[in-house]
Amino acid sequence: MKSPFIYLDYNASTPNDSRVVDAMLPFLTNHYGNPSSIHAQGIKAKEAVENARKQVADLLGANTEEIIFTSGGTESNNYAIIGTAMANKDKGNHIITSSIEHPAVIEVCKYLETQGFDISYVDVDKNGILKVDELKKAIISKTILITIMHANNEVGSIQPIKEIGEIAKQHNIVFHTDASQSVGKIETNVNDLNVDLLTIAGHKIYAPKGIGALYIKKGIKLNKLLFGANHESNKRPGTENVVQIVGLGKAVEIAHQEFDENTSNMKAMRDYLLEKINTLNFDAVVNGDLEKSLPNTLNMSFKNIDANAVIYELRNKVALSAGSACHSGTANLSNVLKATLSDYNYANGTFRFSVGKNTTKQEIDDAIIHFKKAFDKLKLKK
Repeated sequence: MKSPFIYLDYNASTPNDSRVVDAMLPFLTNHYGNPSSIHAQGIKAKEAVENARKQVADLLGANTEEIIFTSGGTESNNYAIIGTAMANKDKGNHIITSSIEHPAVIEVCKYLETQGFDISYVDVDKNGILKVDELKKAIISKTILITIMHANNEVGSIQPIKEIGEIAKQHNIVFHTDASQSVGKIETNVNDLNVDLLTIAGHKIYAPKGIGALYIKKGIKLNKLLFGANHESNKRPGTENVVQIVGLGKAVEIAHQEFDENTSNMKAMRDYLLEKINTLNFDAVVNGDLEKSLPNTLNMSFKNIDANAVIYELRNKVALSAGSACHSGTANLSNVLKATLSDYNYANGTFRFSVGKNTTKQEIDDAIIHFKKAFDKLKLKK
């Protein structure tokens, strides 16, 4: 039986795993206490929060006291970057990031530029991988933070985080990575990665939207963004969102337990998708190096094709994302596509396909049929 709607946009957001929903339900009905209360309902809620904290810590190879819960990846990135900058401004005002970061990092850095901080934006190579030599050259005596994403959300390129972490340690610089796209897809042990701060976004890992976490290595000091009571070890005030914290904890536990199975299926389906696309014989190129990319991500550009028109045609049948190109040429082409695309004539035809842990060959087969029909209907050139 053909699927009525095929979802190939898992890098944008994932569905809630049914086991995550089951874990959350009791905290929407019976267990409604405030975790700060000392009666039975409060204790139950507190235990649930701490269990989720352990689940996240176990996946990352961290200690439970090094995990705090946030409203999502954006807040975690803001806290990590602004918190570090403000806590260390007596030591320096220089921050290093990459040119391909998510807006949840880039826009934070732009804000800090208005607050007297200097930001260096390091470029990437043709595979979307950060140029480590340029990063080394960017370090100065006033550098207090390096923030580099673990994996790019557009082309899936995996960054040399461990190597960068070693460089940061040598210079006594705090190192943060946005792992929103990588958790559950590739290994994210904080000790192996040499990171001081790591961001998790729940809705990228089959948990609800509006929940995330931040790993803060013991000894790393951050200035708070929010003020109130002393929740989350006095790092993030506000009554804990118990329901969603439980959901995130369960999602992380599942990702940890089923890691090999999930990553294997994602890679197999990503490769099968590429194989099927190639049978269409369109003039297309793969952006980035699939051997150095997330196992679920395929970014392709098709010559003389309007990706947005195709996606609109498919809107009720297949979900996928367009690239960052626009009809005005390369003005709004993302930095990662500027680096990976050798011919900008392909730019407007850029698609990001991202499969999930449960994606099937049947779904891909059906998607390819819809994809070709959309191309033919719009009379797009091969």
